[in-house]
Amino acid sequence: MRIGISVLTRATQNIWENGAGQNVFFLAQALQKIPFVKEVLLLNAGDQSEMPQSVNLEELKLQLLRPEDAADRVDVIIELTGALDPAWLALQRARGKKVVFYCVGHPFGSVVEAAVFDRPGGFFKTDRCDEVWMIPEYSAFVPFQRVIHRCPVRIAPYLWNPHFLKLRIADVEQHGHIFGWQALPKNGAELAAPGLRVAMFEPNLSVVKTSSISMLACDEAYRANPSSIAMMHVLNSMHMKDHPTMLYMANSLDLVKQHKACFHGRHDVVGFMAQHANAVISHQWTNDQNYSYMDALYGDYPLIHNSDWLRSFGAGYYYPGFEAAEGGRQLLDAYLNHDEKLPDQQRATRQLFADLEPTAEANVREYADLLKQLCHDTPALMEAV
Repeated sequence: MRIGISVLTRATQNIWENGAGQNVFFLAQALQKIPFVKEVLLLNAGDQSEMPQSVNLEELKLQLLRPEDAADRVDVIIELTGALDPAWLALQRARGKKVVFYCVGHPFGSVVEAAVFDRPGGFFKTDRCDEVWMIPEYSAFVPFQRVIHRCPVRIAPYLWNPHFLKLRIADVEQHGHIFGWQALPKNGAELAAPGLRVAMFEPNLSVVKTSSISMLACDEAYRANPSSIAMMHVLNSMHMKDHPTMLYMANSLDLVKQHKACFHGRHDVVGFMAQHANAVISHQWTNDQNYSYMDALYGDYPLIHNSDWLRSFGAGYYYPGFEAAEGGRQLLDAYLNHDEKLPDQQRATRQLFADLEPTAEANVREYADLLKQLCHDTPALMEAV
């Protein structure tokens, strides 16, 4: 079996723009380990001839081709980042090839919010694929996707490893910065630290992932113990800094009144944490698997979150739903006790990372099973190479 995965290329591209860009390569790593997969190619759905500098295709054993140049070299086409030409997909299906739409963006939010908030949007041709694959965090939307796309919808393993993270860490270290938690200083048994420098990395482009609850949680912690927070950093917020609702909310916070809040544009986790912050707080709705979580946990930083998925591993400091007050209490717990809790946190994150490893036996087996279901009518493709 030969597989092509769509990937978007564009000018000034950066592998840290979103998680989907990295997901392509983690998926490729898993598929390359399947005994009956002969080759994995990247189908260039963008306008550039190469991937960003941080992506070494030779090291990853991948080749980037235009779809029209790869048509005779693939049996299965996985549309992941960058939309492929519907006419080309239809032609390939007519030739007997299988097409999968791998959904890694919020399936409901992307359809509804464009119309509700009068934003630019689009809608995929509904009969362009044989199956839809989705990551586990979107399992609630399987029936929704099944009706829209009129084909089987299956849950695929969520994948991650620190390949790209390590490259970025090495880059910031060359500039004299250190990524990773540094123990808070103490005077005897008492903390002598000026407080946590808390960052939030939600994109603030959808109700799915915003900073509102995280800001309230930070303020709750600060009101309870003003020593707990030295600075609150709200990233990806410049586009809404002048909006009346945002202004009124921000100006109601004690942290803002005491000049302990900064509002920023877009930054990657490693670069920002190494220079400006030492804790991360997050909030999401039906989107509890996020690469930024792994980036923070890899650096041993306290991560305050509302992800039931992370909670199942015991990773980070959990608060439920939209309970900002409990988020504040968890932030205080991290401030007071993270150094003592760090060994337990590290054990939890090691298990988490092991489960997400693309080449882990369980993940490779699950993807092999997905391909067998997809190509059940062409058993010759499942013969070991």
